Amino acid sequence: MLEVRNISLNYGREVLKDISLQLKQGEIISIVGKSGSGKTSLLKIMAGNLEPTSGDVWFGGVKVKGPITKLIPGHPEVCLVNQDFQLDKYHTTEENIKNPILYLPEKERNIFLEELIDLLELGSVRNQQAISLSGGEQQRLAIARVIAMEPKVILLDEPFSHLDGLLRKKLINYFLELRRIRKTSLVLVSHDGTEVLGLSDRIYSMKNGVITRKGNPHKFYYKPKSLEDARLFGPMNSIRVGDKRVFFRPDEFTLDPQDRHTTVDLKYLYSSFTGPVYENFFQTIHGELVVLFSFNSLENVTTIGVEHKN
Repeated sequence: MLEVRNISLNYGREVLKDISLQLKQGEIISIVGKSGSGKTSLLKIMAGNLEPTSGDVWFGGVKVKGPITKLIPGHPEVCLVNQDFQLDKYHTTEENIKNPILYLPEKERNIFLEELIDLLELGSVRNQQAISLSGGEQQRLAIARVIAMEPKVILLDEPFSHLDGLLRKKLINYFLELRRIRKTSLVLVSHDGTEVLGLSDRIYSMKNGVITRKGNPHKFYYKPKSLEDARLFGPMNSIRVGDKRVFFRPDEFTLDPQDRHTTVDLKYLYSSFTGPVYENFFQTIHGELVVLFSFNSLENVTTIGVEHKN
């Protein structure tokens, strides 16, 4: 559906270097990397809002025109939500959502409006002008407005940065329903891989303007290529065992070590109850911190076996 072919961007320095990727209909992909890796620039090029130095973006077999060749940049079927928000600042929250759906019959329009106001929890500011909203409220309004437009592709730049945990879960479930019902495709950009693990079909990692890896969420979480990449997706233990360094996630252990396991002696420090699990903190003989996840406190544990997931 949407294809990026050999995109490069140069502002006197290389921002993007020969990026290629494909997005299928109904697919959700994520691009994860630290700030300054080029993620936002790539999204703007995919939306047709930024001209690449070289390379092309194609949608449905047709080349997407950039701002050099198109008076009003962008593609009608590809909508971007970034940190600019692109709202009608002097229109109210309700007007910002309603304007893109004026073509709908009044009854359907009002139902859709209320659905989006409820989803993004904008009821208390529905009659306020967008310019008077907080940054978090503007972000939620921008997401609601793009959903109202019903594009075939939604591009989201750090979509969960201002959302609390409950609202994030609501929005993730809604995106999954959009994919199921409308076959909407989504591209999410984040510096925090934990935000996108449960939503992504595929993940791309970026560093210094280059795609460094692609794969499914399970591989990114349990089979990282480096400690730096691993920690983009959550805590990773890194300890010295003999003359080698061992990496493992907080759930990659057994309390009944066998010969096939790397055995680690630990000193218990404390446990923290987080709701779903306990986070248990230990120290190795070398003074390295180890965290283990469990359903009960591990205060009596002194030895574990490292058991990597397949």
